[in-house]
This record gives sequence, C-alpha cells and structure tokens, in this order.
Amino acid sequence: MNGLNRFFKLDELGTNVRTEVVAGITTFMTMAYIVFVNPAILSAGGVPFEGAVVATCIGSGLITILMGLFTNYPLALACGMGLNAMVAYTIVLSMGETWQVGMGVVVAEGILVLILSLTNLRTIIMKAIPQSLKYAIGVAIGLFIALIGLKDAGIIVFDQATLLKLGNLTSGATLLALLGLMITAVLVALRIPGALLIGILSTAVIGAFWPFQIVQRPETVFALPSDFSTMFRFDLAGALKIALIPVIFAFFMTDFFDTMGTAIGVGKQAEFLDAQGNIPKLKRLLVVDSLGAVSGGMLGCSSVTSYIESAAGVSSGGRSGLTAVVTGLLFFVALFFTPIIAIVGGGYMVMQEFAIAGQQVLSGDGRVLIEQLGLEGCNVLKQGYLYPITAPALIIVGFLMFKVITEINFANIEEGLPAFLVILVMPLTLNISYGIGFGFISFSLIKVLIGKGREVHPLMYVVSLLFALCFISPWLTKIVSGA
Repeated sequence: MNGLNRFFKLDELGTNVRTEVVAGITTFMTMAYIVFVNPAILSAGGVPFEGAVVATCIGSGLITILMGLFTNYPLALACGMGLNAMVAYTIVLSMGETWQVGMGVVVAEGILVLILSLTNLRTIIMKAIPQSLKYAIGVAIGLFIALIGLKDAGIIVFDQATLLKLGNLTSGATLLALLGLMITAVLVALRIPGALLIGILSTAVIGAFWPFQIVQRPETVFALPSDFSTMFRFDLAGALKIALIPVIFAFFMTDFFDTMGTAIGVGKQAEFLDAQGNIPKLKRLLVVDSLGAVSGGMLGCSSVTSYIESAAGVSSGGRSGLTAVVTGLLFFVALFFTPIIAIVGGGYMVMQEFAIAGQQVLSGDGRVLIEQLGLEGCNVLKQGYLYPITAPALIIVGFLMFKVITEINFANIEEGLPAFLVILVMPLTLNISYGIGFGFISFSLIKVLIGKGREVHPLMYVVSLLFALCFISPWLTKIVSGA
C-alpha cells in the first residue's frame, strides 16, 4: 500500500487506495458495455465477433493501464464509438474495402496523431483554445453523457418527427433505471463514499427480483478466450490510397479533438487543470492516446481513445492513475468473465416504439418490418437495447459536469454564442468533435467580423479551417472517388 501511495502520489492528491479502487471499478462498470457493443458494430463489417471481443479487452486494458502509469491521471480508454462505425459502415460497407484496410486506416491516422503529439503541435493547439470554449466543452460533454444515460434508461427515445420523445416509463427496464437514479442521487447527496458504484450494484441486485426480474443468473461464469484472429491483420498499404485520404483525415480530426474534449471535461471534474484551463503533463496524455489509435488498429478493435465515462470514476473520488490501472486490469479480467460482465454492463433487449414513414408488416415472430418507405408515418415497434443498470450513473455524472456552466459569460455574445453552440451541437449530434468544430469556427468568424481578429490565436484559424474541411469531407470523398 505504501508503494502504491508513493508511486501514484495519493496523499498529495488527497485520495487513498480504497477510493481509487472503487473509482476504477465504477469507471469500468459504466463503460463495460463496449466489450459487447464494439464487436457487434465491427462484425457488421466482417470482423470476427469473438476475435473483436478479445481484441477490445486487450486493447482497452493495455492502453488504460499505460495511461495510469505514464500520466497518473484517472483517464480510461476504450474503442471509440463512432470510429468503429466508420470502419464497418463507411470503409467496408459503403466503400467496399476489407475490414483489414479499415484497420489500416486507423493505424495510419494514429501514426499521424502520434507525430503531432511528439512534436508538441497538439499541445500548442490545446493551449490556444479560449477559456470560454474549454468550459463549454466540459459542459457539453456532461450533457452528452446525460443524454446517453437517458437514452440507455429508455426515458427518451429517438423519433423521426420530433427527433426525441418521452419513452415508455412503465416498462420494467425504464422503471428500474428510474429507481436506480433515485437511489444513486440520494447516495451522492449524502456524500456516501463510492456512491456511484453502490448505486450500480444496488440497481443490479434489485433488477433480479420481482417485479422487475430483468437481471438473469448467467448460465456460466467463466469463459476462456480463444479467438485471436483479428490481431495484426491490418492492411496499411491498402489504406494509403487516394480514395481513402478524406476518410483518414476524418478519422484524424475526430480522434484528435474527441480526446482533447474528453481530457478537458474530465480534467475539470478531477480538478487537475491549471488556472488557465491547461492540463499538466498534457504531452504524455496525448502520446498515450495516440498509441491507443495505433494499437487499436493493429489489434483489430478500431481506435482506442479516451472515454467520457472516466468522469464516473472521477465523480467517485478517483484522482490518480491508480483509478485507470484498476479499470484497465478489469478489462483483462473481463476476458475470462464475460458472462458476469454482461449482466451489469450489457444491454437488455426491449421492444421500443418508433415513428417511421412506411407500412407495417408483422413477421412470424412478432417483430415489425417496414417496407414501401414514403407512405404516411406510422408508429412501429422495433427491438432495441436498454442499459438500466449503468444509465443512472451516467445521468448523475452528466449533472456533476454541467455545473461548470456558471463559469461562462453568456452576456458577452462573442464568447457566449460559440460556447452555446458547443453545448448545443455536441449532444444533439452525439459527436464531441462536431460540437468543438462549431465552437471553433463560430468563435473565429465572429472575432474577425467585429474587428477583433487579432485576439484569436493563429492556430485557432488553422484548426477552424481544418474543421470546415472535415465537415465537407463526404463531398470531398465523392469528388476524389469520382462518384
């Protein structure tokens, strides 16, 4: 214990081994879903499912431990949602490339980001961001996390006509999530140590009994990993072709600024930002994150990047790299206990109602199919997944991160409007980079148009231009490919 205390500087950070372990477990619980969701997405692009499970656990665990040891920050990493979909649906299904080429694209953009991190350019860009936008990024990520939590609980559902609408609050999974939210909120209000983790475990236990009976006892506890078929199968040569240059650029921008936004948001929550809103040891953080992209592509699990769910562990008191090390070790443990992890972090299938334009046709097993799109709108039932056990923790974390909004001066439109756009666009597009991009571009344009262009750091103009190119990258892809 004394060795851990000295290495991770626990006394200096005002924490202890017990708090860090609880925080690491809490972080893992809130992001354990990636062990099952990432392979499901990648398998749509031909990646072997079992192999992707093994690669996801190894890649996420390895880089998360490295982050904890190398930076001493409680920042966990796993396969990036959105980036994995780009591999499966854009590169493989839309462009007709192999999944090995898709992983080659991930490796290529990871090497590019690593070079920028080693040359300090990434650090300089981070320091060039105005303080108001740094605060806005943290607030937006809080809303993003809360939105994910509300969706995972079934409290809100997507709707074609209104974008979002109230879900079925009488369903067992949603009622369980609401009960878990109240339990967790009370624990947090009473300042109970490990409140989020206790809330997660309490919700899981309650869900096993009447009237919920959602959580089922697993058929087996232990599962030995056996499929390593995705590892080192990436095709870097196939990825370096003209048609894929816009895709590599899109990956680069997403990976680059997702990490930046997550680091700022979690850093603010963990209180390791300095007075100017900068992150000490930032270069180390960015280098490790860059290695996550490279290793993720090499292992065949897509880019491994910093996760906003790290804020759950921070909210539980995690302040050092020991939190990340515990989370990383649990990813390795998950390799052998996926049936148990599936109970807490896995989803539960439900029938959800969606408004879709089309005609309902019931299949033999009762599920609804849609055909002849373009007819009058109708409400249909569709299989979906809810995560009622971990959703309450995400909602609480979102609330805790949102509180920094009081630091933004909305009375000054040249500072307030770009911050507002970050806060609005990020959760509504479900994309961290898009929110940052709108904030950067609007901030730079407003300053120029009101004659205060000299107040903007030159790199802000460069990055704003890059974001503009990123937003039109689908059009550029069509031009390059001749489509």
